[in-house]
Amino acid sequence: MAILAALVVISLTRAHGAQPPTIAIKVDQVGYPLDGPKMAIVSAPGKDFELKRSSDGAVVFHANLTPAQPDADTGEMVQAADFSSYRNPGTYYLEIPGVGRSWNFTLGRNVYERTYYMAMRGFYGQRCGTAVDMGAEFPGFSHPACHLHGEFGPSSGANGERDNVGGWHDAGDYGRYLVNSGISTGTLLSAWEIFGAKLKSIQLKIPESGNGTPDILNEARWNLEWMLKMQDGDGGVWHKQTSDHFSGFVAPQDDTLLSEVIGTGSAPYKSTCATADLAAVAAIASRVYQPFDAQFAARNLEAARRAWTWAEKNPNITFRNPPGVSTGEYGDRNCSDERLWAAAELARTTGEAVFNDYFLSNYAQFLSTLDKPPAESWSQVAPMGLWSYALSRQKGADAKALDAIRQRTLAAAHEVVKRTHDNPYRMSMTTTDYVWGSNGVAAGYGMYLLIANQFSPDASFADAARDNLHYLLGRNTFSLSWITQVGENPFQHPHHRPSGAKGAAWPGLLSGGPNAGRSDAVLARLPKDLPPAKVYTDQLASYASNEICINWQAALVFLLAGELP
Repeated sequence: MAILAALVVISLTRAHGAQPPTIAIKVDQVGYPLDGPKMAIVSAPGKDFELKRSSDGAVVFHANLTPAQPDADTGEMVQAADFSSYRNPGTYYLEIPGVGRSWNFTLGRNVYERTYYMAMRGFYGQRCGTAVDMGAEFPGFSHPACHLHGEFGPSSGANGERDNVGGWHDAGDYGRYLVNSGISTGTLLSAWEIFGAKLKSIQLKIPESGNGTPDILNEARWNLEWMLKMQDGDGGVWHKQTSDHFSGFVAPQDDTLLSEVIGTGSAPYKSTCATADLAAVAAIASRVYQPFDAQFAARNLEAARRAWTWAEKNPNITFRNPPGVSTGEYGDRNCSDERLWAAAELARTTGEAVFNDYFLSNYAQFLSTLDKPPAESWSQVAPMGLWSYALSRQKGADAKALDAIRQRTLAAAHEVVKRTHDNPYRMSMTTTDYVWGSNGVAAGYGMYLLIANQFSPDASFADAARDNLHYLLGRNTFSLSWITQVGENPFQHPHHRPSGAKGAAWPGLLSGGPNAGRSDAVLARLPKDLPPAKVYTDQLASYASNEICINWQAALVFLLAGELP
């Protein structure tokens, strides 16, 4: 239905004489809220612009473009088309004499709910161990149950079969990785804790819809159940469950490589980072699921306590791929940040002094992580713990710690706001941010700003967070929506095995984005003089710029949740 509506709009605009869209006019292809800034970026010379109604081509607003200014990260001279004062809902496009017209977009009071739905459905499409069907709105995007058999690998310290069915495929491959599941699931649960009132009634058309639990929690639980299965009887947690090498570009059910529980290769075989990540996420889950499933909540708290005890006894057992294993490593040489996150979440959930004392004895050494947004990543989760502690409003929380966390966050957020306003593309990225997963960095900036807004509500935080969403949804140098099947000009060829096997992009997935490091052979063949924001190609083979990944996806969901009315 959505595709049909878009085709109708396009046919109507062309009937009224509009030109085909040009990538020189960059708009958020989903749209803009009625209130707040509304801006497009133009990379071709022009003097003025017209905002036109898509249904009949009527001009509803006219203004001059801003003076051109250079953008070093794209190598372009760009101007802005500012139509913030126009506040009538509808579907529109911009037209600039001598340049062309933009893609269509919507102005409305709730323009991002559909995109939130798509991003959350992206997680459903990543489910492992069950049949997946995206439904009538996405015909043919389905697969039967996959990866139904698992065994202990030689590095795990155990042998035989292991019931580890479930979880989400991590990225473009079919592996499941505890540490990346940790930050991804934790981010979704945090989005619920902060924005739950906005999310509770949004149904995702997943098998659990209508069961009395909000669907964001239903989807997160699918992965959390697998995370719990990765915990050993002694409380420790194995690092990952993958084959020993990546499969070819086959559909999930056609991946016949053995799925193995992979450990460190020597006693105690589990890793501290994975164990502390589970402790943190299970501690959040124990309070989040309490109103909906008290038994599941209790199971999570018990798992979190056992994981904490194991991590105390084994404070820094790190992981590197054992011999013969070449799947994603997610290696981390220091697990103290994971332990801080676990302590913060257990303190918030239980109110017990042992966890609060640990946090207060250790948090100060991590405050500097807040000084350089977006701060958090799968390998640096201290900000998750710092923010959770400061947001908890728990009895006995230390006033000095609360003030330090809030003030460091707010100071950095104000700097990001200024940088975003000064950036010719009106987004938060710096030249050094165009790394592997740069679109996840952009979403992370938005997440940081929305958390700062929780500490001290400020319209500039919300506006700058939304600017990063505009970037992801088409206001970028390529004029691409970097979410599959969202907007009129989305990227088409994710490095994603189900998409590659089908020959079409599965819906709702965020691309990794430009990568100035040129970390794959496809990027290495691009022209040598490309500025950092242009080192990207929409090709399946470019895993370093066009793969998808659940941690980037989770930051996107958080950002979208914050933008819902």
